[in-house]
Amino acid sequence: MDILLIILGVILIVLGIIGCILPALPGPILAWAALLLLQWTDKVPEDWDMVWTTLGIAVVVHVLDYVVPAMGTKKFGGTKYGVWGATLGLLIGIFTPIPFGVILGPFLGAFIAEMMHQSDGNKAFRAALGSLVGFLFSTGLKLAVTLYFAYLFFQSVWPVYF
Repeated sequence: MDILLIILGVILIVLGIIGCILPALPGPILAWAALLLLQWTDKVPEDWDMVWTTLGIAVVVHVLDYVVPAMGTKKFGGTKYGVWGATLGLLIGIFTPIPFGVILGPFLGAFIAEMMHQSDGNKAFRAALGSLVGFLFSTGLKLAVTLYFAYLFFQSVWPVYF
């Protein structure tokens, strides 16, 4: 049974890393689930404090993933229209079958919304750039946390099973 749980954990880690890039998958949450599976194995010592702490981190990062791009838009001079445009662009970008739709969606959404609200192309471009910076920061944060969870997983498994 332990081997099955570890294999499922490895699959969750891989899906978590993929989920850092694809917004349809909650990367850090999936990687955290791998850490949870370890608690049900017989040979890896239980560490529930680590599980609850990492759950808190995963939830915070998951929430920040939706907030940071909007904050980037606002920080670079965007209005609430740019924030809404970035959010709508992200949703459209997820389901649009174009390459880099997740990156282009928020950028174009913020740009178009700002252009509709104010016709100053420079301000609209800055707001869109803020959305892109926010998205890239949030993706990097998710990836860092997911890789740390992968490290914790393999650090627990390796000495016991290999």
